[in-house]
Amino acid sequence: MDHLRPPRCAALAGCAGRETYAGRVTIDSEQHDPTARDRVAGPGLDRFYGVIPAGGVGTRLWPLSRAAAPKFLHDLTGSGQTLIRATYDRLAPLAGDRMMVVTGEAHQDAVWAQLPDLDRTDMVLEPEPKDSAAAIGLAAAILYRRDPETIMGSFAADQVIGPVEVFQAAVVEAVATAATGRIVTIGITPTHPATGFGYIRQGQALDVAGAPNAKDVAAFVEKPSEDVAREYVDSGEYLWNAGMFVAPVSLLLQHLQANEPELHAGLTEIATAWGSAQQDEVMARVWPTLKKTAIDYAVAEPAAAAGDVAVIPGDFTWDDVGDFAAIARLNPARDSSGITVIGETPRVYSSKASGVVVTDTQRVIALIGVEDIVVVDTPDALLVTTTEHAQSVKQAVESLKAHGDHDVL
Repeated sequence: MDHLRPPRCAALAGCAGRETYAGRVTIDSEQHDPTARDRVAGPGLDRFYGVIPAGGVGTRLWPLSRAAAPKFLHDLTGSGQTLIRATYDRLAPLAGDRMMVVTGEAHQDAVWAQLPDLDRTDMVLEPEPKDSAAAIGLAAAILYRRDPETIMGSFAADQVIGPVEVFQAAVVEAVATAATGRIVTIGITPTHPATGFGYIRQGQALDVAGAPNAKDVAAFVEKPSEDVAREYVDSGEYLWNAGMFVAPVSLLLQHLQANEPELHAGLTEIATAWGSAQQDEVMARVWPTLKKTAIDYAVAEPAAAAGDVAVIPGDFTWDDVGDFAAIARLNPARDSSGITVIGETPRVYSSKASGVVVTDTQRVIALIGVEDIVVVDTPDALLVTTTEHAQSVKQAVESLKAHGDHDVL
């Protein structure tokens, strides 16, 4: 059958509904209601501060995601919420108004618009991207100076997670475990042998009050081949590394100082000046000199080797929305057309076709006899590929950079 799509957005099927999950705490989540935190009990939760690193352009989602409007500022699920707003709402019932966002200076106004309840002193602006160790480390250093007993939880702004209650229960366990003096990661129970993620090998079960699922981390493992990934999944001992970390700020900074002393010194200098008249001068002088490295290499992996890292298995769905194939997966076609359409006023005609269309123009898009196609239509750039080749979009961006086409990046 031929289809002319009406002007509406695709929507992601919600994860609403309340269930009881064995061995987990169940939480009543109330979005946009920080006072819900008062109804959540758990060891260490009164010291918990939610941190949202909001960086990265998401080059595999070009031309939708760009330097001036990265993927966390988009609604990529058709839910009506941007990714950063959804992240904030997942954490608010646990952290209340104790929330911090680390993002680029260029995104300040857009983030304020998305998170109007965020305290102005909890917006940390990076002059330029320096990777996760600097972003998370600076948040830890600032929070340490406010209260050295703080337990921080770092959760990226660009992930899709559900059901929310299961995620929140895992965070409660992670905070309880961190309160015993450990850096804790939440690992995702793998659903298939993915080769694009790092893995966490689980160790012995830990005896932690309030965290029945806590285990020691035996090792962090780099992205494997497909055969090795299949062995990991079949063994049941491995989890995906989603980059979620909950830790006492003092312990995180201790490991950062031991493994990256110059980075630690620079972040400490910035944090010492934070909130003073010297803040801007110190940030402008020190930040460009900082080493660019990931928190995994600077803290998590060496801390695991020292026996200071634990893991909470996350039995929730998780997607880092890394490419347009992920958008197609998160937004299945809602009718027999086979085409997922995301856009406020899409005008898409399809016949014997399948795939995904993302559009913010009034242009008519006709798809005839093509399978697994990806069309991204913006006023100044058009992308056409397939879900199979969605990862290769990054190469197109690199080529555009090499040719000096920075106006569309």
